[in-house]
Amino acid sequence: MTTTETTDLSAMIGSNLPFLRRYARALTGSQDKGDMYAAATLEAVLSDMDSFERSLAPKVALFKVFHTIWSGTGGALEGRDDGLAAKAQKHLARLTPDTREALLLHTVEEMSFEDVGQVMSCSADEAKELVDIAYSEMAKSVSGRVMIIEDEAIIAMDIEGIVTDMGHKPTGVARTETEALELFKAEKPDLILSDIQLADNSSGIDAVNKILEDNADIPVIFITAFPERLLTGQGPEPAFLITKPFTEDQVRSAVSQAMFFSSTETLAS
Repeated sequence: MTTTETTDLSAMIGSNLPFLRRYARALTGSQDKGDMYAAATLEAVLSDMDSFERSLAPKVALFKVFHTIWSGTGGALEGRDDGLAAKAQKHLARLTPDTREALLLHTVEEMSFEDVGQVMSCSADEAKELVDIAYSEMAKSVSGRVMIIEDEAIIAMDIEGIVTDMGHKPTGVARTETEALELFKAEKPDLILSDIQLADNSSGIDAVNKILEDNADIPVIFITAFPERLLTGQGPEPAFLITKPFTEDQVRSAVSQAMFFSSTETLAS
């Protein structure tokens, strides 16, 4: 491979790496575990550049290498045998194989069923069937109380409506860091869905980190228009992330995924 080709490959991988990290973290429920799989994917491409299929779209090609590794390890959440990992494994064991992967690829990563099929080495129809199964099975698995931290009223109403339709109970909407801390004290949620920038220029990140100081097992989904800024691989970062503007399917998928895990990472502001 020529120097130019190598440079082009590096550029294609680099532009899609933040999204691979996001996907890997949502799939594993952990920043550390997700980043480990992302790093293994890069190592695989560097050791065998032909594994990155140039005939595919760059994002699809990169994710396909990831899935070769993921499938080869059985999608295992290894390394921690404590209660949190055990709980996650218990939930995952109930799902039809490959359904979570297909759901995340289609909703969070916004891949077409054809692209999902290319990543997972199946047909577009099979990919759609996996997504349908995932929605059905996950809807039956977990429900709980959801706290919303969002300063834009219309967006907050949309999120509230989506989680309610999913069978969850919204505990309320906070527009500032102070309101978020007060709302949390009033009713402890099972999940927090938080914007980054709040109404009074306070930080959703700071609010969540203060909450998690004594409640580390509560999963959190962050919302931002600039996900790449939060997925640099430097320091603590969120395991669950929704990009603005988002779709209903993305919220449904992220909420269902987050409910499967009982911990989240704090995020340095």
